[in-house]
This record gives sequence, C-alpha cells and structure tokens, in this order.
Amino acid sequence: QVQLVESGGGLVQPGGSLRLSCVTSGITLETYAFRWLRQAPGKGREGVACSSQTPGSTYYPDSVAGRFTISRDYAKKMVYLQMDNLKPEDTGLYSCAALLSCHNRAYDYWGQGTQVTVSS
Repeated sequence: QVQLVESGGGLVQPGGSLRLSCVTSGITLETYAFRWLRQAPGKGREGVACSSQTPGSTYYPDSVAGRFTISRDYAKKMVYLQMDNLKPEDTGLYSCAALLSCHNRAYDYWGQGTQVTVSS
C-alpha cells in the first residue's frame, strides 16, 4: 500500500522559514517525480515545486522561485520542501504527490497535507 504523509507545517512569521517533510512508503522514489502542492483558502490547488526522476531537475513557479527548494533523501525515502522568506500569500494546505512526470497534471498518489500559516 502506497502512503505519503506530510509533516512540518505550522505558524510562522513573514520572512521566516519552514521545512516540510513527506515520508513515503510502498513506493520507489526513483520511479516517480514528486510535486509539492498548495491550496490556499478559497483557491484551487497549485504546484509550488516539482522534482523529476532526473537528479537535479527541479521546477518552480515564479511565485516561489528562489525561496522554495525541493529535495529528496533516497535512503530515508523522503521528499522535502525547504521554504524560506515566507510571505502571507504562502499560507495554505501543502501536500506532496507522486506522478510520472513533472509535465503531467495527473497524480498517481498524494497525501493529506500539512497546514502552513504565515502571519504576524
């Protein structure tokens, strides 16, 4: 059974940092691309980072480029999202998803998410 479980969310002041973790089970990290998704209150879900199967190939929208970093730990079977210089508009429910390509829109597996709130 495949499971993706996120953690690391919380309340942080603007300008602060958080590192989100996604622990995986029942899945081979090398087989999948991984995307971090964000759903802000009253808005649709958007991708904020994607790591392809090719080591070092990552993708970010302009809204988070230079502030967010996605990474993997193959030994621990985990995917991370380092978020720096957080802004109030980064508030939302963050979840990780496994998909066959960063160019795809459909996800094979996804987790329940962890809440991030950026507020003073």
